[in-house]
Amino acid sequence: MDKHNKAHGQKHHNHEHAAHQNNEPKHEHHHPHEKVEDEGRHNLHDDSGHENHDHHGHHEEHDHGDMVNDFKKRFFISLIITIPILILSPMIQSLVGVNWDFTGDKYILFAFATFVFFYGGWPFITGAISELKDKNPGMMTLIGLAILVAYGYSSLTVFGWEGKDFFWELATLIDIMLLGHWIEMRSVMGASNALEELIKLMPNEAHKLEENGEVEDVPVSELKNNDKVLVKPGEKIPVDGTITDGKSAVDESMLTGESVPVEKYQGDEVIGGSVNNEGSITIQVEKTGEDSYLSQVINLVKEAQESKSKTQDLTNRAAKWLFYLALGSGIVTLVVWLMLGYSFDVALERMVTVMVITCPHALGLAAPLVVAVSTSISAKQGLLIRNRANFEGARNLNAVVFDKTGTLTKGEFGVTDIVAEEGYSEDDVLTWAASIEQNSEHPIASGILSAAKEKDLKLKKVNDFQSITGKGIEGNIDGKKINAVSPGYVKNNNLEYDVDKFNHMSEEGKTVIFVLMDDRLIGMIALADMVRDTAKEAINSLRNNDIHSIMLTGDNSKVAHWVAKQLDIDEVYAEVLPDDKADKVKEIKDRGWRVAMTGDGVNDAPALATADLGIAIGAGTDVAMETADVVLVKSNPYDVVSLIDLSRKTYRKMVQNLWWATGYNIFAIPLAAGVLAPLGIVLSPAVGAVLMSLSTVIVAINAKLLKP
Repeated sequence: MDKHNKAHGQKHHNHEHAAHQNNEPKHEHHHPHEKVEDEGRHNLHDDSGHENHDHHGHHEEHDHGDMVNDFKKRFFISLIITIPILILSPMIQSLVGVNWDFTGDKYILFAFATFVFFYGGWPFITGAISELKDKNPGMMTLIGLAILVAYGYSSLTVFGWEGKDFFWELATLIDIMLLGHWIEMRSVMGASNALEELIKLMPNEAHKLEENGEVEDVPVSELKNNDKVLVKPGEKIPVDGTITDGKSAVDESMLTGESVPVEKYQGDEVIGGSVNNEGSITIQVEKTGEDSYLSQVINLVKEAQESKSKTQDLTNRAAKWLFYLALGSGIVTLVVWLMLGYSFDVALERMVTVMVITCPHALGLAAPLVVAVSTSISAKQGLLIRNRANFEGARNLNAVVFDKTGTLTKGEFGVTDIVAEEGYSEDDVLTWAASIEQNSEHPIASGILSAAKEKDLKLKKVNDFQSITGKGIEGNIDGKKINAVSPGYVKNNNLEYDVDKFNHMSEEGKTVIFVLMDDRLIGMIALADMVRDTAKEAINSLRNNDIHSIMLTGDNSKVAHWVAKQLDIDEVYAEVLPDDKADKVKEIKDRGWRVAMTGDGVNDAPALATADLGIAIGAGTDVAMETADVVLVKSNPYDVVSLIDLSRKTYRKMVQNLWWATGYNIFAIPLAAGVLAPLGIVLSPAVGAVLMSLSTVIVAINAKLLKP
């Protein structure tokens, strides 16, 4: 959400160059910069139709929520019915060493098992039918085959067929699959809920201003474009819009992560959900409904959930082959045992055991569970994953290309140099400058004031403060006339100053303010768009991971190299035209590298699409969002490192889970088929079921162990 920062930072430079060329003052009280500071904001965040969106979001949530509750209900009811099935099962009784036979016990067992098969197994049976209709057998077909074979064979044994029943395996198998699906869906739901928490932060009502000037409280959903809304001090802003009357400081930290309240004036954009700190403001509603910021966020979450990962596709393919393997190995087992002279009953039992065991519940849960946990973690960390396949590829990145303004820099002024004239210290210059600036709301003023605050300097009282076009600002402090003025003013008045130092600071893209006392120069203060602290950490961490950091910016070369030097970035491409950004990314890819591009602007969109992984800084309706694979909600460059780290951990967990699942099959199928029968070792259905359940539980626990 740093689009405003980008506009903000860019304008600093444009403004500064204009000031040098036109000798215009840079420091008027109402500078055009203040209006431009938030340029493009309405493109990013529009939530006027919040209620509409709210319903949309909750509709999705309810659909998903109903399914979660359905699996939960089926799981618990099936689990309760499984208890008498276990008690009545002859196999369990013999394992425990008891005999509770009574007349008709088999039929009661059959009735309970039939209920679990149809009630608990129904989602898998219907899933299998739709997969077979599509001629694409997969996970559901595999589960369907296993429970159908187990139920069919066991039912035959109740009505006279020679053999042992599989009812308790059938019931526990269905329980485990229902539990797995419930866990998986609940995890995905958790990721969605983490973002839907934003919705709760939005007010439901707004103070609508009627044409006659009366105020009426209406639901946010009833607001339309161009309606006027009054926001009182301390209230949340209900919609995105433009201030038409009043001024205030607005706390946007919830949405942008920007901790300092932003000064807003008439004509500035405000975002729904941010908090109005001071004055009363009137805003005009901009957009409604699906265009709103929160609608966009919810759509992103939906995309993230629907976006299949490569590893998930791999498991679905594996399930398809295992289905054929289950059928094939079952038939081969039956034929071989019959050829060896065993009775049909024995051969059939071997075949059923093989078919039930081949159903890899663990494999079915291996990837989805990890994806669910990973999606949940990423949402909580403020990483919105739109394309899972590309996210999983992030573990192989060789280079990360960063846009500069608003990504590596904060997009806000900070003091970088103070040059004091003879007889004055740097602290003197800063104290006088900050004292005069305390009455100005300009971004440059806040940069100077925060520098004075950091040094604990005591500010002096100002009298007769005024902002004079062409002169900057002026005031009376301790009986002395103090001015803070632009280079243009100094040149026009032929004041002497250190031209070399000024030029050096200017060339680095810094904005220079001159401080005068009684029309004599006492010092210069240089300010620049400050580098984010998290950017330094991010570049260092990437270097430690053998990932190359590259800066790509449209800004002038000297500014870019000054920022790069602070961040210790080796490779810099400056003054790159928007259209050429994608070509630069292509050039870097041509080295055989896997490249991520991090940017926040419309002009970054082609480059984001060209990169192996496109990362958009900030969330909104911008074109960059549409072309990015991942969105960093908090606009924190260090999240790029977190993203790569999570990608690696997610992949590692998936591979571990796939090995747990398939490793079990590699071991169990030959044993169930009777490969070691000549040695007297035959895998009994009971042991097979226990192994199968164990591998499923291990996979589920292992997925849950994924930590950020």
